Amino acid sequence: MSNPFLKQVFNKDKTFRPKRKFEPGTQRFELHKKAQASLNAGLDLRLAVQLPPGEDLNDWVAVHVVDFFNRVNLIYGTISDGCTEESCPVMSGGPKYEYRWQDEHRFRKPTALSAPRYMDLLMDWIEVQINNEDLFPTNVGTPFPRNFLQAVRKILSRLFRVFVHVYIHHFDRIAQMGSEAHVNTCYKHFYYFVREFGLIDTKELEPLKEMTARMCH
Repeated sequence: MSNPFLKQVFNKDKTFRPKRKFEPGTQRFELHKKAQASLNAGLDLRLAVQLPPGEDLNDWVAVHVVDFFNRVNLIYGTISDGCTEESCPVMSGGPKYEYRWQDEHRFRKPTALSAPRYMDLLMDWIEVQINNEDLFPTNVGTPFPRNFLQAVRKILSRLFRVFVHVYIHHFDRIAQMGSEAHVNTCYKHFYYFVREFGLIDTKELEPLKEMTARMCH
């Protein structure tokens, strides 16, 4: 394992938090395998994100949301030692974009926080969502709630902000580790997926607009 990025990923101290896994034998596990097979086969990412014939949209989306959560966790985990209260006192994406944290509990009003604090709250918040059986049911035949896609839009919009912060403030670290290609592939996969199913407002994508235009068109 010579790639330093992969070494970091598989070093338990570096992984931001545990992965959410799919239970073998479940429909979700089979879909996850199908999605992974498409990626491993080198299929065009634009095609890889498309809903397979006969599959349920909510199941397909649920599989990808969990997968993106795991991948973005790993990416942030590898640069987190350089993302500190001192280096990143505000969660931002360059001088034009500042992200404030808001939730249903402690931060009822949008609150300016440091990037590491924001990331910690964000990952905790997403973890609660994807482990909530009412929102992400794991039993075959249990219907998804009506607000599922609405909840997913919020999760993915917030995950996108991790990409924004990493690309704009920590790309030198990514480059230093020789992992640009891996992070770029993760980003393109995420971007094509949210565009395919209209899961992020265009205005949220604005901070990486120029880079995305070069990378994805």
